[in-house]
Amino acid sequence: MASTSEPADRLTPVLRPVRAGNGFEEALQQILQVVRLGLVPDGERLPAERELADRMGISRVTLREVLKVLQEQGLVESRRGRYGGTFVLPRVQTADEDELRRRIASVDMEDTLRFREVLEVGAAGLCATHGLDAAGADRLRAAVAATHDAPLAEYRRQDTLLHLTLAELSGSPTLTAQYAAVRATVNDLLDCIPLLVRNLEHSQHQHTALVEAVLDGDADAAREVMREHCAGTAALLRGFLT
Repeated sequence: MASTSEPADRLTPVLRPVRAGNGFEEALQQILQVVRLGLVPDGERLPAERELADRMGISRVTLREVLKVLQEQGLVESRRGRYGGTFVLPRVQTADEDELRRRIASVDMEDTLRFREVLEVGAAGLCATHGLDAAGADRLRAAVAATHDAPLAEYRRQDTLLHLTLAELSGSPTLTAQYAAVRATVNDLLDCIPLLVRNLEHSQHQHTALVEAVLDGDADAAREVMREHCAGTAALLRGFLT
């Protein structure tokens, strides 16, 4: 059985000690991933400064510099008082073509999509091959159920959490960290295209088939469903963005 103990919290795959030489940059990257992956939903509070600094192994001075950048970018806001803290702001959706082109130009889309497929297919195969304990199986069922129940505006966040859960359950922290990074980039690309109900319905069928294959221990089926799922997303992104 793969190790599937419940993580300390949803931020565990992303927040980790940074290297001394690039403390500011790596801390900024990690908190950006937390925001871009929706690990802290819009309107909710990030962990306290002391906790964030301790988890990343940086000073609170450095952390405040990171949070200042995020505030300047309109991603978070600081609130004072008893119920204060740093809160995630809703992401502004833009239809400005120049802004979309700017965001896309900085991403090697083909490399991102190929790497994403390697990680996702590998994670699905590992979970099915090694099996999940009861807690892990329950986590996976709950994650896919959340995508079925999600309103349209919340769907992509729940979809991200399902895929991140699968990566966590693979038992490889390195794979999980790499997946979190590439998924944040994929989410930036997805933000540039519309939500299509027909596509979401198809994705839900694939999610169900994927979870069934993993829980049945059918690694070949799990890998094939995930490969098709990644290919569908890739086709949409290429169609809209290239």
